Amino acid sequence: MIVLEIPDATKEHVMQPILIVTHVDHEGPGYFAQVLDRNSIPYRLVSIGHSEVLPEHPTDFSGLVFMGGPMSVNDPLPWIEPELNLIRRAVAASIPVLGHCLGGQLISKALGGSVTRNRVREIGWYEVEATPAASTAWFADLPARFRMFHWHDETFSLPAGATQLLRNPHCEQQAFSIGNTLALQCHIEMTEAMVRKWVASAPEEFVHRSSAVQSAAEITRDLPTRIADLQGVADIVYARWLQSIDQ
Repeated sequence: MIVLEIPDATKEHVMQPILIVTHVDHEGPGYFAQVLDRNSIPYRLVSIGHSEVLPEHPTDFSGLVFMGGPMSVNDPLPWIEPELNLIRRAVAASIPVLGHCLGGQLISKALGGSVTRNRVREIGWYEVEATPAASTAWFADLPARFRMFHWHDETFSLPAGATQLLRNPHCEQQAFSIGNTLALQCHIEMTEAMVRKWVASAPEEFVHRSSAVQSAAEITRDLPTRIADLQGVADIVYARWLQSIDQ
């Protein structure tokens, strides 16, 4: 485990919490919450799936984090537009924003991008390739290609001013950044328990598999090692994002 170089939460002033928005119970903050707990960084969880009220003012938080979910940002759901507005206000106020899968798609749409059906459904452990821009920023100190966890059938476009960071043959847009905002299509928040729960709760995903959907057996093969590798990537990415939160 690397030592995270993050703002000191023990300083005399009280750090504002990080807001973490979840949309369904099984797609919680996972390893990201472990990183925050390990470093005594305060956070507040808001569960859209439990009809909790979304805060209106991003300035009440040092950063905003949006997790995944099986729904589409294009669905006529009552909480989508408020989330998009919250993201826009946070970015305008230079408050760091981080999105995982659906969360990354919300960021794209909020900032003028679009979310459409990906050419294939992508589920499992697949490598991503870092762009030249990624190797000097968010994903520095990582190899040019590394393995990530994926579970999606939609994809986002790059909003104006965004920098593409990751891609792979199954999905051209795997991550982008705009300033201190980072949108991920892939999942770096996974724990071993989360992977096993997702696989067990969605057997229908593995009945008629496409070329980009691994079997349940393949996804859970050598899982502790794969999770350890993924969390090594997450340590680097989360540390860099946390460096930008308000001290």
